[in-house]
Amino acid sequence: MFRMRVPRALAFGSIAAGVAVSVGVAFAPVVLAQGAAPAKPAPVDAKRGAQIAQEVCAACHGADGNSVAPENPKLAAQHPEYLAKQLVDFKPAEGEQQAHRPSAIMAGFAAMLSAEDVRNVAAHFSSQKLAPAVAADQALAEAGRAIYRVGIAAKGVPACAGCHSPNGAGIPSEYPRLQGQFAEYAETQLTLFRSGERANSEQMRTIAERLSDREIKAVAQYMAGLR
Repeated sequence: MFRMRVPRALAFGSIAAGVAVSVGVAFAPVVLAQGAAPAKPAPVDAKRGAQIAQEVCAACHGADGNSVAPENPKLAAQHPEYLAKQLVDFKPAEGEQQAHRPSAIMAGFAAMLSAEDVRNVAAHFSSQKLAPAVAADQALAEAGRAIYRVGIAAKGVPACAGCHSPNGAGIPSEYPRLQGQFAEYAETQLTLFRSGERANSEQMRTIAERLSDREIKAVAQYMAGLR
């Protein structure tokens, strides 16, 4: 989903709080250790996110998230929860060798972003106005319309609109915005879901593996033209 430019300074972290429990012999009372409450995350700072975007992301995605290169996704107006999740998914989870969303380019950038940086840059891009892409192949887009709106019953493919909404706006914190995204980028991601190389959504993997090359191209073209 992302491509960012040269690294600056940044690293994912997570805060975990635990409670120490001490149990004595023969059902002695449980003693809970007294400790400080978990620190609350800092308030989101979209201005700081804009600085990060300018320094790190702009070359590939544009400072406002409106990439001009079809291989790099448009990030403007995307739901911040989705953007944050993707950045996290570019880094292998603790104890795992492979990221759920492998990317030789994005892995390095994501690894240098702190949890606070992730929230800030996601807030920045989500607040920007989208300059949507357009469908370049109207015939394919028309074929994709039925897939997006109705699905393919014979293959068990549900309508994309059911999760991403009829106009592709998505549902905040649940499903990403797809309207106006580059068809080339959407096609690539659906293909990666189908092959299993992108593994950060079992739901999308199951759907994509039922689509042919032409069906993927068609629905990608249709989504590019959604408004």
